[in-house]
Amino acid sequence: MIDFPIHTALGVTFFSLYFLSMLGLALVILLENRNPLKTIPWIIVLLTLPGIGLVFYFFFGQDNRRRRIISRRTYRRIMRPLSAGGPRQDKVNVPPAYRPLMRMLNRNGRTPLLYGSHIDIYTSGQEKFTAFLEALRSARHHIHLQYYIIADDEIGRCVRQVLIERARAGVEVRVLYDDVGSWSVPHRFFDAMRNAGIEAHPFLRVVFPLFTSKVNYRNHRKVAIIDGRIGFMGGMNIADRYLRGVSWGVWRDTHFRIEGKGVHGLQSSFLIDWYVVTRQLIKGKDYYPDEKFYDDNLMQIFSGGPTGRWRILLQAFIFCITNAKRYLYIQTPYFLPTEGLTQALQTAALGGVDVRLMLPERSDTRSAHLASHSYLDDMLRAGVKVYFYRAGFLHSKLLVSDDEIACIGSANFDFRSFEHNFEINAFVYHRPFAESLRRMYMDDLRSCVPVRAYDWARRPFHLRLIESFLRLFSPLL
Repeated sequence: MIDFPIHTALGVTFFSLYFLSMLGLALVILLENRNPLKTIPWIIVLLTLPGIGLVFYFFFGQDNRRRRIISRRTYRRIMRPLSAGGPRQDKVNVPPAYRPLMRMLNRNGRTPLLYGSHIDIYTSGQEKFTAFLEALRSARHHIHLQYYIIADDEIGRCVRQVLIERARAGVEVRVLYDDVGSWSVPHRFFDAMRNAGIEAHPFLRVVFPLFTSKVNYRNHRKVAIIDGRIGFMGGMNIADRYLRGVSWGVWRDTHFRIEGKGVHGLQSSFLIDWYVVTRQLIKGKDYYPDEKFYDDNLMQIFSGGPTGRWRILLQAFIFCITNAKRYLYIQTPYFLPTEGLTQALQTAALGGVDVRLMLPERSDTRSAHLASHSYLDDMLRAGVKVYFYRAGFLHSKLLVSDDEIACIGSANFDFRSFEHNFEINAFVYHRPFAESLRRMYMDDLRSCVPVRAYDWARRPFHLRLIESFLRLFSPLL
């Protein structure tokens, strides 16, 4: 009889159990029926990189699509006021080509049409924060803020002081901020709000950012609601750089001020997130006051995220691209499209649609910027017109098509916005609004340089190699 040392037996037992657990986890990933392009790499990582692969999967690989963060009953209670006083769905003036999109958003996200809003467009931080601070100071009942970044800098402290003043005057002030986006902000910044009676909470709090699966799922929304009558949404956080720009130029962004029924869509999105974080159900007429009709536009405000059965925001973008007939103009700071988006853009361009893609020439995120470049060869070969914005950093997120529909909000054209982030966008069905955004886009073209396919293909080999390597990490950038 052969005697094995105890430590050898323990080692064999440990590695056997570890291997079985890795095999079981690989089986779980397989049964999730994901895209094979995602499933196979994760299985290979788990089986070839024991330990490290498990850590990476725990941080970045888990699929939350089947996770429910709010009950259907609570969701319906929060969303119910949006349907009151709205237009009949069979009497609205939605362009025929986009009625299936309207129905899809309403069916999957319970986002009814919101009629008659007034929308102001801001393309600079100075415009946005002037109107924003004025609106905050006018608050009489409540202020609801939700931002990815609220910085402890000059504009951040200015906003905080106004919030404190309104709270002391008896206004209800509620603030949500992303825990990773605002991770560098000292606790005392938000403690000063709480000490003044402001309810301030982090979204998906991460105690140890390097040791939690929550770090990959961030709330990227930028929303403000004042008294249920005035709302703000778009691409700007609360930080000085949106006012002062970057070292190489201006910070070009797009933000929107909304009055009217559209504000109720922003309110419901905020109150859902507030319930998820605090388990407090906020409701009542004061949060959805009666509004007059300012215009004849129609909008649907949709909150996309990594939970729920469908990637509705991604589906909606693909729908808009594939239904474009004359033109499709896109602005985005980061261009890391899914395979479906890539095929849709190429198909539209090859079919004769004037597809234009505007990106920053320089970026605040070097890795995402270089990875974006790896996608441009195929875009240019298909006939997509690509432009680099040179006057500063282009952070605007915009899609406008055929003078009939526009998509505005917080989502970038990348994996993170469509797969991992909690985003909020509005689809506006209104010719004058779409025309104004098209004119704005054409004005921005004056600050751009076109990218020529021949010149782009001749860039240095080492640069193309780096871009292709970083492209492998597109879902994480």
